Amino acid sequence: MRVEVESKDVDAAFDSMIKNFQKEAALPGFRPGKAPRDMIAKRYEKDIQDEVKKKLIPDAYRKAVDEQKLDVVGYPDIEEIQFGRGQALQFAATVETAPEFQLPEYKGLPVKRETGTVTDADVERALMLLRERQLEYKTVERVAATGDVAVVNYTGTTNGKPITEIAPTAKGLTEQKNFWINLDQSSFIPGFGEQLLGTKAGDKRTVNVDFPADFVTPQLANQKGVYEVEVVEIKERVVPALDEAFAQSYGAESLEKLRAGVRTDLENELNFKKERSIRNQLVQQLLSRVSFDLPESVVTQETRNVVYDIVNENQKRGVPKEMIEGQKEQIYSAAADTAKNRVKVNFMLQKIAEKEEIKVSQEEVAARIQHLAGMYQIPPEQFIKDLQKRNGIVEIYDQVASEKTLTFLQQNAKIEDVEPAATPVP
Repeated sequence: MRVEVESKDVDAAFDSMIKNFQKEAALPGFRPGKAPRDMIAKRYEKDIQDEVKKKLIPDAYRKAVDEQKLDVVGYPDIEEIQFGRGQALQFAATVETAPEFQLPEYKGLPVKRETGTVTDADVERALMLLRERQLEYKTVERVAATGDVAVVNYTGTTNGKPITEIAPTAKGLTEQKNFWINLDQSSFIPGFGEQLLGTKAGDKRTVNVDFPADFVTPQLANQKGVYEVEVVEIKERVVPALDEAFAQSYGAESLEKLRAGVRTDLENELNFKKERSIRNQLVQQLLSRVSFDLPESVVTQETRNVVYDIVNENQKRGVPKEMIEGQKEQIYSAAADTAKNRVKVNFMLQKIAEKEEIKVSQEEVAARIQHLAGMYQIPPEQFIKDLQKRNGIVEIYDQVASEKTLTFLQQNAKIEDVEPAATPVP
């Protein structure tokens, strides 16, 4: 897009800017604001030119976009062609515009909703998880049984050599003192804990293991290991009784009230999962019904956002930085696909919102900001300032608009209730 500003408007902008500089400038031998105009123009020529550009180019760009009724996304790439006093300002702006496409039929989209409900068994499982949060380990003077924990000292070898000779970074697999091992099939190295069943404090035992093909330390995959183990002590897992005292430890007045609260939480979680499933299905329906080209700059920016989210999530899970770095290409490839789908759906939701006149009020944006500030434990005033620095208020507006549009699609969807999918037996 070529843009031109007439020479008379350029000269007027220069005159106005020189006056502004004249008011503020302090030159030797002149009182502030009294220096001659020509002297100011010569002394601050470069600064005045820069300020005139900053004023004229954005104004002219916005006017040209409005006149041509362009739906621009992202920021323009400005290339100056001509600029100076006494001549027209000319520049070229390379812009990306929102894609043009025909909306598919978006009312009555078919989706499935599972009819599952919260059962008494679900409540009991949840209560057991709460009890396990208060789990204690009690040292016992008996032989180890399934479910116990063995505290051990061990040294490990493979092919008769210390494991660190094959895997230098696997020091913890070579030798440990007072190491806790759950006595089940999957804990630590598969098959290790099972071989300690029936031992007691003071016993010594040789444990043979096969490192699996997908073992976390690649150098040991499919290798055999031999461990010399000394049992220090056996600990029994003790969970608190399901009684009134336990209920009160979670702030409930009684065990009955705790059960009721747990049931309500599970029902809320189940309803949330059902709604999320419906919305995911609606998104997939939209994605499959239309195809159009996406603005590269928007996809690139969204890809960066997705990469950041993936890396941040992996770091929270404790994935080593080196492992994340080693999977850089896979992470970027997955992020690019996710970003394209997100951008595509956002354009479609925006168009549906325009067609259905779905609006977002200032109160709704303010409520979302308050919610997010509370979630991140940041004072609302500071959170708003942070958003303003990166134009984040617009992002909040878009999020609320997208959610309202998805709610509209859900209200107009053709929902079929189905039996829950069977949970696979471990």
